[in-house]
Amino acid sequence: MPNRQKLQIIPLGGLGEIGKNMTVIRYNNQMILIDAGMAFPEDEMLGIDIVIPDYSYLMENKDMLRGIFITHGHEDHIGALPYLLKDVNVPIFATRLTLGLIQSKLKEGNLSNIKATVVQPRDSIKVGPFRVEFLRVNHSIPDAVAIAVHTPLGIIVHTGDFKFDHTPVTGEKLDIHKFAELGDKGVLCLMSDSTNVERPGFTESESSVGRMFEEAFKAAKDRIIIASFATNVHRLQQVFTAAYQTNRKVAVVGRSMINTVAISSELGYLDIPPGTLVEVDEVVNLPSNQACILTTGSQGEPMSALTRMAMNDHRRIEIQPGDTVIISANPIPGNEKSVSRTIDLLFKLGANVIYESFQGMHVSGHASQEELKLMLNMVRPKYFIPVHGEYRMLIKHAKLAETLGIPRENTFVADNGTIIEFTKKGASIAGKVPAGKVLIDGLGVGDVGNIVLRDRKQLSQDGILIVVMTISRSSGAIVAGPDVVTRGFVYVRESESLLEEAKDKVRQTMNRLKENRVTEWAVLKGQVREVLSKHFYEKTRRRPMILPIIQEVE
Repeated sequence: MPNRQKLQIIPLGGLGEIGKNMTVIRYNNQMILIDAGMAFPEDEMLGIDIVIPDYSYLMENKDMLRGIFITHGHEDHIGALPYLLKDVNVPIFATRLTLGLIQSKLKEGNLSNIKATVVQPRDSIKVGPFRVEFLRVNHSIPDAVAIAVHTPLGIIVHTGDFKFDHTPVTGEKLDIHKFAELGDKGVLCLMSDSTNVERPGFTESESSVGRMFEEAFKAAKDRIIIASFATNVHRLQQVFTAAYQTNRKVAVVGRSMINTVAISSELGYLDIPPGTLVEVDEVVNLPSNQACILTTGSQGEPMSALTRMAMNDHRRIEIQPGDTVIISANPIPGNEKSVSRTIDLLFKLGANVIYESFQGMHVSGHASQEELKLMLNMVRPKYFIPVHGEYRMLIKHAKLAETLGIPRENTFVADNGTIIEFTKKGASIAGKVPAGKVLIDGLGVGDVGNIVLRDRKQLSQDGILIVVMTISRSSGAIVAGPDVVTRGFVYVRESESLLEEAKDKVRQTMNRLKENRVTEWAVLKGQVREVLSKHFYEKTRRRPMILPIIQEVE
């Protein structure tokens, strides 16, 4: 098929949103996948645990899928793997730490026999018609890579999440030479991280946080409690270093934090000074000026360790007056209220809370405008696709590329599911594939949809009212009831007259239906629901969910 060569880039997640990053690269009838991430639920997704991309397109074409290539170990890039790998069994390629975090997740999901290959920056893997190359980048987790896909029609560069850190904690800098070398060869398309496109200038170095930690540790007279993203291994390293330099012991609290510390130290990515790491039971008995607690909860998550401490609900740790609490993270959009509530509660308990990013306790892991320009200038792509960002960020990134000489018609600001197709003649939008959200609630995958969420929203707003009665099969007369049970609608003891009126309305409705010889259950329930809905709205201006339960007896 040399005359019908088609190269397609199909984002299934990560466009117009933060999280659930997933991109298909397809050449004719073979394809690879870059990343498989999750996102946190929005406020209106009541009861939902996580959100993953709709990967039905992969399921329909799983015989074409040759491999999954992962840029780094953050949840928004690996969180969907335990679900995807239950449905498709293809090899995974990732760096050592990334693979360690993935295998821990797969173990929790009882997934074994997954073929996994450890790669290093500058390694090159041949898969079908693709040659996939890994390029070191800086990010807030070690072992992050960009991916260059060499195809018969040209090179696609996917940056993953990145920034230019000239003084990284580990000394491993972004591979500028390799990016420039690819630019010299000629890059067909660049897909670049848009998360920080709204920020001018350069993103500060991660090592600057370490200097602020040292100052804070020296200034604190009592205990120090630090909350951070569990996977920010560079940040964790700087906590252990600062604690060691100020003669403090560190206890780790929170399941994901304990897991990351164990995996990172076992694989050699976390250098914990001897005697610094202790158990929680030991640290609570130390003099307060020798204690440090490293915990989850930087986003105000309701079940996280820091939130429980703030609510005096943690099994082992109580906030004490004089504690210094450092929140070493910025709130993810949507989490601002939860974080603010946690900070207020900590202040009420007498803690000194350091939380503003301008105090130097957090820097981003993503490139700001000048670094995004530098990436575009190094790679010099023919076509450009901004990725990893909300829609306004993608637009701003496209405009930034235009100022650097990339023609507007060569930039694709796409939605999830858009097929961007390349041929020898050029590039164009070539249709769409299914893409969207799959909601995970407990063990249920995709079984909660818009109708269930709508019902949950109604229940949360106006409550539920259940009407129970028994009718005679032969006469249609009410034999028992109606009884009314409510939850979240009105306080029963103060609303007896309202509920008695409702019962009278039900009796009148059932008698009218009996006289008209209406016996269909759907009609009976529908009429009861309609009458009660109208009654309660007139009396209360509320619309509870009304659930009639009718039983028949001889």
